[in-house]
Amino acid sequence: MDTATTPAPTATGTLRTDGATLYYEVRGAGPMLLISQSGEGDAGRSADLVDRLVSDYTVVTYDRRGLSRSVLDVPARGVSLAAHADDVHRLLAELSDEPALMLGCSLGASIGFHLAVDHPEQISVLVAHEPVTPRLLPAAQRAHHERELAHIQRVHRRDGLAATFSTIAEVLGIDPAAPDAEPGLTRHPMTPQRARNFDFFVEHDFTAVIDDTLDVSALTETPTRIVPAIGRTTPRTVFDNKCAFALADLLGADLHEFPGGHNGNTTHPRAYAAALRTVLNAL
Repeated sequence: MDTATTPAPTATGTLRTDGATLYYEVRGAGPMLLISQSGEGDAGRSADLVDRLVSDYTVVTYDRRGLSRSVLDVPARGVSLAAHADDVHRLLAELSDEPALMLGCSLGASIGFHLAVDHPEQISVLVAHEPVTPRLLPAAQRAHHERELAHIQRVHRRDGLAATFSTIAEVLGIDPAAPDAEPGLTRHPMTPQRARNFDFFVEHDFTAVIDDTLDVSALTETPTRIVPAIGRTTPRTVFDNKCAFALADLLGADLHEFPGGHNGNTTHPRAYAAALRTVLNAL
């Protein structure tokens, strides 16, 4: 069932954080649900999903630092996952005194891990969909997949963005030639701003993943309920999928299967919203 309703009004704001100005949007009513996006996604990337959640949740989306309207004070300084998590910590502190729910997709899940360890009082549940966290894997696999990310950066620097897309798709198990998607999705064309976001994502966020300092064993001690999730159609051989399985093993938790693949939150927003609602209601 499609649960989209009449569009809820969107409140927007900016927040000064450590070294950046963060842009965010708030829609809906109910318990607070923060969505931390995958890839180059900014606050509007998952609008179709948000449309189907705002009847039950106060949904917060934001531009990660370095993307779109979230401007770094010193762009050349780059980013770290700890800094991304500190941004979310400050944003939640600005918006609520109560623990929030969090959906972290890909890089967003990796950010959520830091928040769950450093500020567990702020998020009661983290749905971690295919985290790009090589530190979850055995040492040899971790090194192999970190080299994959570094290889994508070299392709990007040498051959440009078009060549980078196909390499990312191969590493993350995405088939851009035959996308599996629901009908009637909002189009997100490759605007100059989106291209700049991709450039920043590959150059800086990949480095943040490679240089991550997260102690994954701390995830077993946080009071935040972490829910590992995978995409139904993501190949089981790609590393983001392996990370989700490793997370479930680490936590001794059930692995939840969501519609679509690695980007199911954007390709299957109707079915994804229904699956997310089911998981959150069960908790």
